[in-house]
Amino acid sequence: MKLKKLNASLGLLSVLAMLLHIAYSVYAYLTMYYNPVLKTAFSLPFIILVCLHAVCGMTIMFTQKDGTKADLYPEMNMRTVLQRVSAALIFPLLILHIKTFSIMQSAAEKGATALIVLMFIAELVFFAVVITHIAVSFTNGFITLGFLSSRKTQKTIDRAVYILCALAFVISAYAVIKGQAAMFLH
Repeated sequence: MKLKKLNASLGLLSVLAMLLHIAYSVYAYLTMYYNPVLKTAFSLPFIILVCLHAVCGMTIMFTQKDGTKADLYPEMNMRTVLQRVSAALIFPLLILHIKTFSIMQSAAEKGATALIVLMFIAELVFFAVVITHIAVSFTNGFITLGFLSSRKTQKTIDRAVYILCALAFVISAYAVIKGQAAMFLH
């Protein structure tokens, strides 16, 4: 149970770090202001927390029996499926996300507009995957840590988190794609 609590804590800290990373990125793209120190300050803690969270999560998944039969609790199991599939998709998309600027820059120099558009799509899918993982996982972290026990309260918090996650997706997608389009589509 200690590993699960550690993982829940890392997950919730990752959400906070992600929000800071998104806020800085949105600001940077909307104002076209780039500061490599601030970029690192807002992305490195996020990367470290997410990697630790992923290692803990994989360790739990592979070493502990956790879950129920798929037919017993279909709604809860759908969340678990979304949680695990989104987690698995994060890392390959993260590699693209980290290399997006250099790929787009190279594509722009070569006039490869189609590749730039594909990178826009990859960015949007990455944002959607990360936001989905957070949305379906957030209250689970509070349950694991013992801060939440009521299903009614969980559903209320879930609705609020879904709304906030949708807003974070729309705002970040708009700012990033608008900024990247301004830089790379001529």
